[in-house]
Amino acid sequence: MLNELELTGRTRTHVVQRDELKAALQHDTLQPFLAMKDAAMRDGIAIQIVSAFRDFAAQQSIWDKKYRGERPLYDAGGNVRDHAKLSPAELVDAIVCWSAVPGGSRHHWGTEIDVIDSAALPEGYRVRLLPDEAGLGGVFYRLHQWLDVNMAQFGFFRPYRTFRGGVHPEPWHLSYAPVSVGALQALTPEVFAEAVRSSGVLGRELVLARAGELYRQYVANIDAPEFPVSA
Repeated sequence: MLNELELTGRTRTHVVQRDELKAALQHDTLQPFLAMKDAAMRDGIAIQIVSAFRDFAAQQSIWDKKYRGERPLYDAGGNVRDHAKLSPAELVDAIVCWSAVPGGSRHHWGTEIDVIDSAALPEGYRVRLLPDEAGLGGVFYRLHQWLDVNMAQFGFFRPYRTFRGGVHPEPWHLSYAPVSVGALQALTPEVFAEAVRSSGVLGRELVLARAGELYRQYVANIDAPEFPVSA
């Protein structure tokens, strides 16, 4: 069971850094991932992590840059939104569709990985992590067809498989269910709000005023694993 600091990314006590992966993963998540990676490689697919554990500070950096307009904001179709035309409240809504509020990110747990197939990358290709890359004709289509068939046997599922009125679908985002199911249960609205309250996150007061709503819509509102899990 992760403690409150681990759940909200304010410590690294629950993760192990692996330099060859250029990523840190939660202790119990590492070996299942390596086994899945090896199995995929036997089928000619090179699973590469592009994002795994992110601490609170790293998530805040992403959030604050989007809030200030230093990183692009996208709509559901992957089209760039005009930052200048958004009010502070609208900015919060635009950001949470793709990036979690610091303290409420599943990436804090070390159980979550964003993946690509490095063997499928054309020379000079810039990975965008948008749904068209995973769909028919997309550069990572074969990877996602493989994951559809195989990832559950290693304990992984897609928490943002479908649109449920919160986070837009992220087929590249995989979660290690034996740990993450319990982590979500432990990350209560109160734990989430306390982490935000004690921070300097831009738009903090707007977030805190809507903490319960944001928790329900963007933290708790996920697709459950499609297989039995003992958390």
